[in-house]
Amino acid sequence: MFNNSSVQFLYLINKALIMKFENNKSGNGGVLTLNNEIKEIGRLTYTIFPEDHKLIISFVLVHPEFEGRGMGKYLVEEAIKFSRENNWKVYPHCSYARAVMTRMSDVDDIFLKN
Repeated sequence: MFNNSSVQFLYLINKALIMKFENNKSGNGGVLTLNNEIKEIGRLTYTIFPEDHKLIISFVLVHPEFEGRGMGKYLVEEAIKFSRENNWKVYPHCSYARAVMTRMSDVDDIFLKN
């Protein structure tokens, strides 16, 4: 049921990861970072258009050491959760985020495809 990478991923998520949203000074966007105790694992940048109820995912970046472990997907899922909490739609400008959202079956209500 679980392979080694799944177990490592669960360990990282449950034991050693710190997720942080940082809005920029203008308040219209920011960065979602994923860190362990030593370094940044990944980041997702976003722009918010509150008057349009929209969050745009600009890009997702994962440190090469952590690629292929689901960290990028986890960042996208957290951005989706953040958007839902604020009643925003999500436009994934980033091709990776778009691919992740296309494979998800529970995002049709917030996924802006165009």
